[in-house]
Amino acid sequence: MRDINRYARFAFVAFACGAAVACEPAEDVGARVEPATPPESPFAPHDLRLVGQNDLQARSAYQPVVHAYGERRILFVGHHAGEALNPATGYMEKNGLSILDVTDPAAPQFLAHMPPTGAEASGTQHVQVCDGSALPSADDSKVYAIRTNGALSYEVVDVTDPAKPLFLRTIAETGTSSRPESERGSRETHKFQWECATGLAYLNGTAPGWRVTRVLQVFDLSDPNAPRHVRDFGLPGYEPSATGPHPEPQIAGLHQPFVVGNRMYLGYNSGEEGTLQIVDRDEFLRGDAAPTAENLRAPEIARLDLPSYWGVHTAKPIYDFEIADYADNRDARTRDLLLVASEAGTFRCQEPRDVMLIFDITEEHTPLPIATFQVPEEPGDFCHRGGRFGPHSFADAYHPAFDQKLVVLAYFNAGIRVVDIRNPFEPKEAARFIPEVTANTTESCIAIDGARQCDRAIQTNNVNIDDRGYIYAVDRASTGLHILELTGAARAIAGF
Repeated sequence: MRDINRYARFAFVAFACGAAVACEPAEDVGARVEPATPPESPFAPHDLRLVGQNDLQARSAYQPVVHAYGERRILFVGHHAGEALNPATGYMEKNGLSILDVTDPAAPQFLAHMPPTGAEASGTQHVQVCDGSALPSADDSKVYAIRTNGALSYEVVDVTDPAKPLFLRTIAETGTSSRPESERGSRETHKFQWECATGLAYLNGTAPGWRVTRVLQVFDLSDPNAPRHVRDFGLPGYEPSATGPHPEPQIAGLHQPFVVGNRMYLGYNSGEEGTLQIVDRDEFLRGDAAPTAENLRAPEIARLDLPSYWGVHTAKPIYDFEIADYADNRDARTRDLLLVASEAGTFRCQEPRDVMLIFDITEEHTPLPIATFQVPEEPGDFCHRGGRFGPHSFADAYHPAFDQKLVVLAYFNAGIRVVDIRNPFEPKEAARFIPEVTANTTESCIAIDGARQCDRAIQTNNVNIDDRGYIYAVDRASTGLHILELTGAARAIAGF
């Protein structure tokens, strides 16, 4: 087994600033809510309780990440492109980064919203946060964030005072892809990871001339004021010098890098035509960075191409998993596992059904799927409730009460699902919560057989966990933030 104290104490975070806007706290929207539906209803909460909520200024939300400031807990929420009124300033602002104090999860306090930098940027979907004291060459008194600035660039932000974030510098601007034009455009940014202990930032966006819009772009940000480009990376055939047909116009490329210890888990194409790649990080960093097919293959340990109807939105390892039923076996009583989410992509079930998969990667050269989990369409009639139905992603953060026991999964119109994986060969639902729609919930519209259908539906987009075990869920359809806690049997499984 590889050395892992390997949950490598990296902090996954959320998004950060641009043109810094200092905001007074807006009016809080906090509540403790009792179930409004009968307990036998598929929409009734089961072993998950709503602790608090916030409307996030009615902005479409992508990713929540919590960072500890001593005894305080600060939530960073990245947003999709769009705009909304900021009540604290009285101005319409392009969606950027929202920052909230969630020290008291029942009464989250909205601290600030920062629009993206520049007139052309819209949305700042992802952010990661590191304490200066955790970085090799940073100011120990500072807290830093990296954020995507729309599709145009990556930026460093000083979030030492989370209510007054300060733009520090642009790390790099995205390039332009050589791919044929499509609805994705020719420039993108997306989910990334910043490893505080080394300062390496595994960014995700468009490298100049590459044949897809998302590739891995690694920068050394051990000193956030002096970023250094390390290399760009993707699958063979993505590199600028490749010949032959381009990848299909709608194939975006990399969706999310997940790095733990000496392993990199790279997921390509989030909902279809997916590829899972396991990479040796030492070989990746030592190898020739020139983007040739040979150099792109060199650090690869394993590659698995999924069926056309599944992708790799998120891939997260769970090492040294003790299989309870194998306790009397002499060999292989523990396994290394990998969670993979395939993202549901269209409204009203107009594509094949997506699932969460569990892979056995104990012999990592030959990853093998051993189980899937999915929410049944009935009795909830989820295909006809509007919006997307299926997984988006699971919580990025490791937590000892959840690891090897429970997975928190965002399931679009089926809300938040907590999955019991104590027997990873037979995952089963342990808890659920489907938020209520509000006046802010935007419509999900689709044309089917020439008829346009629009519905207001919950679209729980991403979830995360803090060190206290609270669950943070944000909604793609502008419904806001929901903070939850386990109850009943699910709480007992976690050992709270």
